Amino acid sequence: MSVFSERLLQLRKSKGMSQTALAKEIGVSSRIYQEYEYGKSEPKMSNLVSIADFFGVSMDYLSGRTDKP
Repeated sequence: MSVFSERLLQLRKSKGMSQTALAKEIGVSSRIYQEYEYGKSEPKMSNLVSIADFFGVSMDYLSGRTDKP
């Protein structure tokens, strides 16, 4: 599992959300979101921005470049 996948999973669980609910929130299908969380694919830039904005964290945090959200 990648740093991105691990952080995405942790952030989603901290909000108490299902994968389906979060997928809807960021505008992707449940299947696409699952692939992000399982490390099978990475989001395009616009989806990465949506994820970072939704959780109030930086893209550097999501990618593992910093430990400061």
